[in-house]
Amino acid sequence: MRRLLLRLAAIAALSLAAPGLTAGAASRFSIEDYSAPKVKDLYLVIIRDPDAQLMALQNGQADILGDIQRPVDVDRLADDPNVNLSLAAGFHGFFLGFNNRSFPWDRVELRRAAWQALPREQIVRDLFAGYAEPLSTFLPHVSPYYEPSVRAYPYDPDAARRSLADAGWTLDGDGVLVSPDGSRVPAQKLLCPTASVAPTTAELASRAADALSAIGIPTSTEPMDFSAMLSRIDERDFQMYVLAWQMTRDPDSLYALYSSKMDIPGGSNLPGISNPELDAVLNRLRFAPDATTALDAASDAQALLAELAPVAPIYSRYSVSAVRRDWKGVLVTDRVTADNIWSLLSMEPASGPMRPLYLVQEEEPRALNPFTSTSAYDWQVMGLVYDSLIAVDPYTLETIPWLAKSWKVETEDDGDGPHTVLTFLLREGARWHDGRPLTSRDAAFTYEFLMKNRPPRYFDNVDNIALVETPDDATLVVTMKNVSFWHLHRIGGLPILPAHLLERVSDWRSWLPASERHPDDPSLTLMTGSGPFVLREYRPGEYVHLTGNGDFWLGRR
Repeated sequence: MRRLLLRLAAIAALSLAAPGLTAGAASRFSIEDYSAPKVKDLYLVIIRDPDAQLMALQNGQADILGDIQRPVDVDRLADDPNVNLSLAAGFHGFFLGFNNRSFPWDRVELRRAAWQALPREQIVRDLFAGYAEPLSTFLPHVSPYYEPSVRAYPYDPDAARRSLADAGWTLDGDGVLVSPDGSRVPAQKLLCPTASVAPTTAELASRAADALSAIGIPTSTEPMDFSAMLSRIDERDFQMYVLAWQMTRDPDSLYALYSSKMDIPGGSNLPGISNPELDAVLNRLRFAPDATTALDAASDAQALLAELAPVAPIYSRYSVSAVRRDWKGVLVTDRVTADNIWSLLSMEPASGPMRPLYLVQEEEPRALNPFTSTSAYDWQVMGLVYDSLIAVDPYTLETIPWLAKSWKVETEDDGDGPHTVLTFLLREGARWHDGRPLTSRDAAFTYEFLMKNRPPRYFDNVDNIALVETPDDATLVVTMKNVSFWHLHRIGGLPILPAHLLERVSDWRSWLPASERHPDDPSLTLMTGSGPFVLREYRPGEYVHLTGNGDFWLGRR
């Protein structure tokens, strides 16, 4: 019965996300109900094997297990009386990516045929047993900007073969496709994680390789360490890959993922799609002045992406997490599962004295570099250490105050055209982990550092900043070069770093703050933030140890 209820909850969660921009039910949430973490010691325990993760949770060696992917594990935990499960429809999308920059994937008809050759529905049924759904566009169904009416390529390998034949492709004696100009499709390698670390993804990659080979694209998988795989993709050293994106509430993530401007080393346009018409639509989305324009542009962008097929969407997975019942204070909504920041702030033992909290970290952090790291496993750590000016309501996904207690968004025109001006008022009493006060000048220095160095991860966030001003220690004014509906989210959502440590960074690319001790406090590392947890130690292959920030600004009256 619990298994059935979980599946029904997934369907109900998706039905709550109606298209459009209207917020959901009134929030039952207030940050005033939260304060500094109750937990004194938090360990992110690195366990890469899924069976070992499950065993650790059920044996009480771990307290929280997030991102549970295998249906058999969900069913097993659903029958465990010591565990509570939570499920939410997330902003998750899993894609088969092609390198659009060179043959054969620079041919759009081949990309479309590859998409049509993938048995997405069968894959979802076999591998996820109701805990995911096939994806046929570039935003997940839960997104309020999801466009269901765009062109799709339903599974039909015979139709894929016919479409290629109509475009002039032929098969040679080995059954390998040959392009209209006589170029034979070379053997293709599909990058994927190893089966020991990500068995479901590895199996999916194997099935995709078989499906492509069946229509004349000779494909085999190339399993590897996940960090090595990301490095290969970042370096554009690939033919194909499988990768999931955890997208945001804003559809302008499409700009970051598919604008030709973002096809730079370390940039997010991994497939390297470059199309002037697409760029124009994505620019209209990125710089939409209002909600209506944003909704229209998001729809047009998804329609054009479906025509160009730079990647093949496969599925969107529900988020499932588990928490042992001997902990209380867990927050769960239809948008977030139990393994969220709000839970970590308020969790405490259901009985008895405080004890360490153990959360499973499924992969090794790559670098713990706030400027270069794109892995969710890095940001699982850094998101607890660094703060931003704004946060997101876990019920409604609306913007709520964080380091900034209030803000104004204004449109001004001084003769050079209209532009957005953001004025943030910071909270009093916020401090860095080393005890120094956090001021508007820290935020300004962070933004100016990003503007000067242009790390690919933040390039699009700061590229449109014209001026940063700090009238006083509590006021930050950011003047943009233009108008965009998204400027508040893109600027306010940036992590803020301490100016007194950031000014010491000579090479942001190679900076490893978690590996260096703080010059004034050897109990700290250079990864010093203002967030609810303080990084104490990272032991590769074992754990990341953080302690609760007893001086955290949240909850002060």
